[in-house]
Amino acid sequence: MAENKFTADRSDILMQIILQKDVPNLGKKGELKDVAPGYARNHLLPRGLAVQATPQRLRELKQRQEKQELINQQLEEQARAQAEKLNKVELDFKMPAGEGGRLFGSVTPADVSEKLSEKGFEIDKKDIDIDQPIKSLGNHSAVIKLHPGTKAEIFINVDKDA
Repeated sequence: MAENKFTADRSDILMQIILQKDVPNLGKKGELKDVAPGYARNHLLPRGLAVQATPQRLRELKQRQEKQELINQQLEEQARAQAEKLNKVELDFKMPAGEGGRLFGSVTPADVSEKLSEKGFEIDKKDIDIDQPIKSLGNHSAVIKLHPGTKAEIFINVDKDA
């Protein structure tokens, strides 16, 4: 039986686009995607969410990706170097404490960030991960996220304030 030319599967006809902005359920800015031509022409292109992937734009996209990759490598190398220095850091805190070594407050990521800045490290408090709030005297540790995949561990000594 002959196949009707109007009912043939047309899923192999797609249009390549480069996303200019993040599009939910499709992709992130700068990604190359294959989409239905109607979706591209009627939704993505008029709204400025994407541009058609021409040979010129594909070359530009490749150059941007290579440049971004180089920048990421440099940032990762800097993060590793900083991690080596941070792994040797010990922070000392003098805090008022009550019976049994319980602190009247706690050592927070903001406190750790402040102490690190005094030692020359500019670390955002959001990048400091303390498992549980430090509410007792003694030795503790914290993990600092420097770059995806690069972390450092610092040691925190909490002594009683005289």
